[in-house]
Amino acid sequence: MKPVKLPGQNAKKIVEQDEIFVSPSYPRGYPFVMDHGKGSEVWDVDGNRFLDLAAGIAVTSTGHSHPKVVKAIQEQAEKFIHISSDFYHPIWVELAKKLDEIAPFKERAISFLTNSGTESVEAAIKLARHATGRSQFIGFLGGFHGRTMGAVTFTASKSMYHEKFFPLMNGVQHVPFPNEYRPLLHSLPGEPYGETVIRYIKEQVFAKLVTPNEVAGILLEPIQGEGGYIVPEASFFPALRKLCDQHGILLIVDEVQAGMGRTGKWWSIENFGVEPDIVTSAKGIASGVPLGAMIARESVFTLPKGSHGNTYGGNPIACAAALATIELIENEFMQNATEVGSYAKQLLHQLEEKHPSIGEVRGIGLMLGIEFVKDRDSKEPHEILRDRIVDLAFEHGILTLGCAKNVIRISPPLCITKAEIDEGIEILDKVIGIAEKEC
Repeated sequence: MKPVKLPGQNAKKIVEQDEIFVSPSYPRGYPFVMDHGKGSEVWDVDGNRFLDLAAGIAVTSTGHSHPKVVKAIQEQAEKFIHISSDFYHPIWVELAKKLDEIAPFKERAISFLTNSGTESVEAAIKLARHATGRSQFIGFLGGFHGRTMGAVTFTASKSMYHEKFFPLMNGVQHVPFPNEYRPLLHSLPGEPYGETVIRYIKEQVFAKLVTPNEVAGILLEPIQGEGGYIVPEASFFPALRKLCDQHGILLIVDEVQAGMGRTGKWWSIENFGVEPDIVTSAKGIASGVPLGAMIARESVFTLPKGSHGNTYGGNPIACAAALATIELIENEFMQNATEVGSYAKQLLHQLEEKHPSIGEVRGIGLMLGIEFVKDRDSKEPHEILRDRIVDLAFEHGILTLGCAKNVIRISPPLCITKAEIDEGIEILDKVIGIAEKEC
């Protein structure tokens, strides 16, 4: 496990050209320049091999270039690549039927296919306003929903996403997410923290900011992604569902990062025992081919012909990749996410016992977060340490990504093996130790 001097010569040349010709707005993590990948392994343009614990931000759900996904793409490309959403094609209908089958509610599901997660969120915003005749929304601090104007209004994980882009979309109130490790609200004696957040919505937002009969929807990630891989406590979603039902508010869950089998269920909301009204999806739905979906209950889907659309909706290559992806997740990788995710979490808890800089390990399935602190009593975030661990991990052969100020996310392809988890945890153990001495 000797560190490699990175970037190599070939990678360095490409990075230099990128800095000249590509938008500087992209937040590059470190100078990894990919050449090819297979499963949970990737190689850079200098031939260095890495274990991928990030999966392109939880996108390559079936691993890099899974043969079944590649074959589905190739076969469809030979037939036709595009026809536009003005016409029909069978594979689009086939995917819509499959999304109805796996949707996290009993009612028939209607889907609107998009090109990305942020576009799926935009579609959900429009549908919620149209279906309810209301204009206001509630979002959550720490949430990430995309960067287009409507979606970025809900995004509240970093102020830089809003800086110099005001005014944003009107009508979104933000409330604290139920983060028990870092609570922003004071709970009453014996009150679960999730119910504390619901009480805050009732007593502060509804009483002082916006009446509930003007709220079209409440939009949130069931497990916050960029906010820190935060899992809400058990009482929260049942209480939130009750609140929405009481006031005719649509519950919109952003499953862009947490869905598609990553938590061992099709949708992360299924871990909390409630049914949403609208689901937004993307990332892992097509193993890396750009595709998203806004999936809603039939009774909610009121958009008439021509009121919303897109040129690339239902792209046949993306649909083919998605069907192959869903089949692989259903038959193999969702169960693997449960088993290997549980195994990985056990090993991470062992690291937590060993390294005092780890404040908390959390997550479900293969959506795991490691929060780093200066000490466990104050819980003061240790951002410098986290950043150093990410860089050292890269030099020692694993790809990781940070989230929040001080969290490293473990979100590998769903095909990852226990042996690969062993390799990754061993490297993390080493580099955390190095970083603790340095920082």
